[in-house]
Amino acid sequence: MSVQFASLMTAGALIVIGFYAVIFLDNLIKKIMGLTFVADGVNLMLIALGYREGGIVPIILEGMDKAAFAANAAYPLPMALVLTSIVISVSTVALILGLTVKLYAKYNTLSVKKIWGE
Repeated sequence: MSVQFASLMTAGALIVIGFYAVIFLDNLIKKIMGLTFVADGVNLMLIALGYREGGIVPIILEGMDKAAFAANAAYPLPMALVLTSIVISVSTVALILGLTVKLYAKYNTLSVKKIWGE
């Protein structure tokens, strides 16, 4: 089993577990954790898609043959997308957790059913 395939399978498992938590669990904190699982699964999938067996760091150094570099370098775009996604995920989760604190202060519960009045 290759590293890329194992990473893609792990990413798929994280996404499925995250969606399960968001859809079926009642606790707001568990739903937020599910959202972070989905985001982390997508990030892992992007990194796995940018992986190249035997690849080198995508930085051109002195004396490096440009043709060999182009043939062996890993893809830098997924890495840049993941860095951006991490920043967006952290800020979004911080905002959601702040709203959760306010909801708990108002309703004295983290149950979605009780907050919606079901």
